[in-house]
Formats: sequence, C-alpha cells, structure tokens
Amino acid sequence: MTNTRLNPYLGFRDTAEKAMDFYQSVFGGELTKSTFAEFHASEDPTEQDKLMHSELKTAAGLTLMAADTPNSMEFTIGSNYSVSLSGDDEAELRSYWDKLVADGTVTVPLEKAPWGDSFGMCTDQFGVSWLVNMASPQGSMAEQSRPESEADTV
Repeated sequence: MTNTRLNPYLGFRDTAEKAMDFYQSVFGGELTKSTFAEFHASEDPTEQDKLMHSELKTAAGLTLMAADTPNSMEFTIGSNYSVSLSGDDEAELRSYWDKLVADGTVTVPLEKAPWGDSFGMCTDQFGVSWLVNMASPQGSMAEQSRPESEADTV
C-alpha cells in the first residue's frame, strides 16, 4: 500500500511560524516546526530561526504545510502557495514528477535534499507550483531528529 499525500503548501516571508500557530488555533492538531538552522539549509544569519518546514496535521485528516521563503527567492503575495506531493513510493512519485515537468519548468531539480529525502520543485504547464518529496528508505532526517514520542504522533 502506498503512502502518498496531496496537500497545500503555503509560503511566507518571515511570518510562517506566526501563521502556522494561528492555523493550529483554528484547526487544532499537532504542529511540527523545523528551522533553516536545524538543517544547515542557509548560510544567511538572518534566516537561521525562520521556518524551513512546518506541518499541521489534524485528527480530522487535514494537513497544511508552510515555510518561510528564503531571502534569495522571489516572494509575491497571492502566488505564495504550492501543492505538495509527498510519500514513500519513489516510482509513483517520480512518475508524477515526470508528467508534471513535461511542458513545465523545473525550478529545483529532483535530487537528494539536506534532510535526507529526494526533493524537487516545478511549475506545470498551467502555472501551478508543485513540491515533490520522496521519503528516503531510512526515513527523513526530520523524522529521525524528532523525539520518539513526537515522531509517533506525526
């Protein structure tokens, strides 16, 4: 059985943590947060405490993800969202990736990411922005770095 999810992924400029805390107050659920510093994902000292990834999962089955957009990347309110495809079935996700990038644009090549998974970003032929994350067979660094009790609830 495959474990593939499709959910919205919101982008912010310096307000992802505040926004995700707000969404948690609205929807409830478990919220996990990871900073750029935790994954050594930015050399910019002003970005170290910003959220590189956050995920809100609710008992009702809702999933919302978000991050702060790095200073080096364009940020435009109104187009600060993507659709996230994530899971552990590499063949299935690569197939989706290949079809999404056909007549589209690769913005971040699908390759091994600092957190241990394979990750890529693209814009399809209709202008929709996609994030594709394939969990590594050993589990992502984010899951490995969480305390065991937290990893069980996420």
